[in-house]
Amino acid sequence: MEISCKDFKVGRCEGQKVVDGETMPLVLQPLEPHKSDTKSLLATLKQNKDWFEQVLIRNSAVLLRGFDVKNAEDFNDIIEAFGWDEARYIGAGIRKHVYKRVWTANEGPLSEFINFHHEMILIKESPEKVMFFCEIPPPEGGQTPLAPSFRVTERMLEEFPEAVEEVEAKGLKYTFTTLSKNDTSSIIGKGWEDIFGTPDKAEAEKRAKALGMDMEWLPGGAVKAIFAPRSLTEVFDGRKGRRMWFNTVVGMHGKETSSAMLADGTEIPETFVKRCEQIIEEESIQFKWEKGDVLFLDNMALLHGRRPSLPPRKVLVAICK
Repeated sequence: MEISCKDFKVGRCEGQKVVDGETMPLVLQPLEPHKSDTKSLLATLKQNKDWFEQVLIRNSAVLLRGFDVKNAEDFNDIIEAFGWDEARYIGAGIRKHVYKRVWTANEGPLSEFINFHHEMILIKESPEKVMFFCEIPPPEGGQTPLAPSFRVTERMLEEFPEAVEEVEAKGLKYTFTTLSKNDTSSIIGKGWEDIFGTPDKAEAEKRAKALGMDMEWLPGGAVKAIFAPRSLTEVFDGRKGRRMWFNTVVGMHGKETSSAMLADGTEIPETFVKRCEQIIEEESIQFKWEKGDVLFLDNMALLHGRRPSLPPRKVLVAICK
């Protein structure tokens, strides 16, 4: 399949990498300066929907740059041009609704690093697509780094072949503890009432069970969510049979409010977790946000995070099934 399209110009960006023959992210720019307006972009996307989806699966990340995307309304129009089903966010990050399908990415302090992760990985059906829009680029830092998930699996298998297969065979168990109310001082401060959309414990348990998790109530109104068993890697259709590092061991292992272990309760060796964290960082790809950027990610194939930044930074998000 050709990555070029007669209606886009293929560009470059800082930090771009070629991974196994694929450019990440693939940068698409206006073909002509007079075609940078949102109306022209929407028409082009609607005419090339199938091609765009194929390119997104092939390259895992597509960056629309140089278009006159001004605000949440424009961003929402771009997402709706594809007709994808919206996915409701279930997670510990506090997000504020902005407009229709569009939300803030994370209301936690910009000074904190958000670990690499696949969006909503703990939920039974993770969304396939995550889209970001940069309305206000940060003056320093604040990148959204990406990491090809299959490369992490390949390198972990090279260095820890027996351990990887043991964890895969036994499965994983995660726990996460949260209060009833939101804590805006944390990047993972969403309370369970907000997560499940109800203050009723029985209803929260029912909704948690439907999402594939168990609940253990703690003193003071807090709750421990338990996710087990979960796999270490996954293979998804249409992605060359690649084995994705589809877990959140690094993000949850040994943290104050979370844990990651084998499903039978056995601890995961610290050396395994630390080396995995290093490998993800070594494989990472990042670029500086520019005003009006729209980034599409294949959530099945890429981990993403957030670098600490100076304010102001306004990056909005939409997620689709």
